[in-house]
Amino acid sequence: MSAAFEETSAGTVEEVYAQLLARAPEHRMAPRLDAVRRAVEVLGEPHRAAPVVHVTGTNGKTSTARMIEALLLAHDLRVGRYTSPHLARVTERISVDGAPVDDETFVRVHGEIAPYLALVDAELTGRGQPRLTYFETLTVLAFAVFADAPVDVVVLEVGIGGSWDATNVADAAVSVVTPVDLDHTDMLGDTVEEIAAEKAGIVKPGGFLVSAAQQPEAAQVLLERARELGVPFRFGGIEFGVESRATAVGGQVLTIQGLAGRYPEVLLPLFGAHQAENAALAVAAVEAFLGGGDRELDLELVRTGLGAAESPGRLELARTAPPVLLDAAHNPHGLRAAAAALQESFTFGKLNLVVGILAEKDVEEMLRGLLDEYEEHATEFWFTRSSSPRAVDPEELAELAVDLGFPEDVVHAVPTLDDALAEAVQDAADRPEFDGAVLVTGSITVVGEARTLLGL
Repeated sequence: MSAAFEETSAGTVEEVYAQLLARAPEHRMAPRLDAVRRAVEVLGEPHRAAPVVHVTGTNGKTSTARMIEALLLAHDLRVGRYTSPHLARVTERISVDGAPVDDETFVRVHGEIAPYLALVDAELTGRGQPRLTYFETLTVLAFAVFADAPVDVVVLEVGIGGSWDATNVADAAVSVVTPVDLDHTDMLGDTVEEIAAEKAGIVKPGGFLVSAAQQPEAAQVLLERARELGVPFRFGGIEFGVESRATAVGGQVLTIQGLAGRYPEVLLPLFGAHQAENAALAVAAVEAFLGGGDRELDLELVRTGLGAAESPGRLELARTAPPVLLDAAHNPHGLRAAAAALQESFTFGKLNLVVGILAEKDVEEMLRGLLDEYEEHATEFWFTRSSSPRAVDPEELAELAVDLGFPEDVVHAVPTLDDALAEAVQDAADRPEFDGAVLVTGSITVVGEARTLLGL
């Protein structure tokens, strides 16, 4: 029982976080559900304490989950939101009423459930299985926090995939699928169809499927899953979508065609066509949740909700002189979407990119995407790394970039993020035309650490 005592006696968020990480690294998610099912069973099924809006997909999950949360908060509901990963502190992942769970509640609830987790750990190890992983434990903790609050509705983002993800012990009232593309192919499959099949696992009997516009192969998989279970389904580009959008100071103004209503002149304080599509998806999901897709939402509440939406680290303007933008795109699709949004929403004479990538990603394809998207602009690259042990060595990134066709004179390898960021910012600031800008991108870890360095 020593492990259980240690976890019960933790007095700070940082101590709890260290104990969670000691279970298994973040990226080692077990393809199983029985362990989490047992954990929530011994805790009295906290995952059933409130209805769930479950969000999966390849890109845009966190932004969409945050917009759904903002819309539900505007409807005077108490909302629990579980997203991953975090940028700075683990408490960001578990949000109650739009703010990270307070430290006292995080530590207290973890202490309360620790003896039950120890019981499940003992059962698992007794059968020769690994004990509850970091992500499994954090997911159970989130359910316990939400039940303790209590909340009216939970907005739940999957970690990876869907069918065997720890979050999938919940049965969603509404299942939301953002665009599906290739990512985590080592765990989810090598084709869009295989990945869509994993993500379709969050659609449950008695639920409602709301999906973004998809590649035909992914759409077919999701459609078949919905028909198999006999649940209603709605797809972006068919039953709902963005009718129009225009750039505006601090974001964009949208007209959204929802499932049951039309919502004109909605200010979204986020940049890019992809965020507009995420907003339409969020509106459709909330229409499905509150009225089965048949009841129009109050326009002023939609404007209030989306007007308050935030998505830190998603083309976030961290400082203005010179402009420093942070975008946590970490796969080719995300990098291209961010590039389009950046070039649409900002004007710059020269762009300095500070790039760090994790080893499990498609590094070569991500670099090709950066080259394709920015080759027509005056661009310089500082390849660096976050403190993550999974980060690719900067020299390796720089060498690969040159091999792929990046001009050698615009490629730098800098061992530490703070030095890379300082060099890129100084170079942009030194431009006599005052038209330099900096973009930090490539992984969530590098963006999270950049936010800390910039005092956010």
